[in-house]
Amino acid sequence: MPLWLREHRWRQTLTHVYLSLPLRGARATPGSIFCSERYLKVSIPPFLFEAVLYAPIDDTNSTARIENGNIFFTLYKKEPAMWDSLTLENADKEKLQNLRENAVLKAHEKAKEEREAKKVTKEEHKKYALEATMKLEEAERKRIEDLKEKERQKVTEELELWRKQQKDADKYKSIHKEQELHQEIGQSKGRKNEKMNKTRILNEGTSQTRLKPTKGRGSCSMFSQNLKEEQLPAPRSAATIKVNFTPRVFPTALRESRVAEEEEWLHKQAEARRTISADLSELEDLKEEEKNPDWLKDKGNKMFAMGNYLAAVNAFNLALRLNKNLPLLYLNRAACHLKLRNLHKAIEDSSKALELLTPPVPDNESARVKAHVRRGTAFCQLELYTEGLQDYEAALKIDPKNRNIEKDAEKIRHLIQGTME
Repeated sequence: MPLWLREHRWRQTLTHVYLSLPLRGARATPGSIFCSERYLKVSIPPFLFEAVLYAPIDDTNSTARIENGNIFFTLYKKEPAMWDSLTLENADKEKLQNLRENAVLKAHEKAKEEREAKKVTKEEHKKYALEATMKLEEAERKRIEDLKEKERQKVTEELELWRKQQKDADKYKSIHKEQELHQEIGQSKGRKNEKMNKTRILNEGTSQTRLKPTKGRGSCSMFSQNLKEEQLPAPRSAATIKVNFTPRVFPTALRESRVAEEEEWLHKQAEARRTISADLSELEDLKEEEKNPDWLKDKGNKMFAMGNYLAAVNAFNLALRLNKNLPLLYLNRAACHLKLRNLHKAIEDSSKALELLTPPVPDNESARVKAHVRRGTAFCQLELYTEGLQDYEAALKIDPKNRNIEKDAEKIRHLIQGTME
């Protein structure tokens, strides 16, 4: 049972009541004090103090101070007056009980109102912060747009200036060429006139004086020499010859490649990408990109890189439902099965990939090497070292410079020899 604190001291003025309550060694906290207009309670186990006040007080402005083993209350009266006593005397138990219940009820309502007010204030603060953030983002967006517009105008002006300079340069070149052409025409006309004058003078001279022809193989006349000079052809004009080469999908030269096998491989790949083997009526809920095998392959590769091998297998499964003729889907799913220790499935997928990677051409060398290595790895993990060595040797035959495959093949040979011994 609680111990009632009967000892207290109080004094009053017209507007205030000063109450001092000893703690008797107990430790009080602000949560130990409850005060309302007509009811005051201090609960510090095992002590309890309770008072139904003589008249209403202003509980909002009233204060309590804990120091030196006492609680000092400063209570503000609602109406200035002198009280006959601190507590209400000669009141029946029912009235006191009603006063206590009303005080607790009002305290609860006040606390609820304060919580609601705090909630409203918090919402207003959030709203204000959101509006401020939106304004800042809008200002930043506008600043970026202005910068973009300025840069766009600057680039446009530079482009227009460059075009103008190009036009001026082209115009200057055309004028310069026309001048050179006129000069060449004038010079050619001058040379022609000069030659015609020389020919006319020579003709006049030969008509007046008869020259005796000289005997011998090297005999010639000045007139015949001039004619030979006029008959000489003009020098060739410079020109540019453009050479076009036929585009090649494969890196090897045409004389070294197998055209029929390469064309067959390209045709199979194009046909495989056009073919969709799944019943799309079962996949109506999928998005457009999820109906694309290439998109699903990239998704599966990302999941594999993140270590989520089950999700990667699901992506490759869906892609294979859409198209069963793409060898890279089987090859990538085999890598996932190796990580998940589904070794028999890894062997099946690698074999299917090798079946689709025919005919062997330079474009699918890397994929065939990976398929042989993954199938060989699965065989070795199943302790079928002979079959695994065959796959590694096939991969090494395709890529003889790959030192990693050569080292793994050598390890498998040692394992086989150790097993035989």
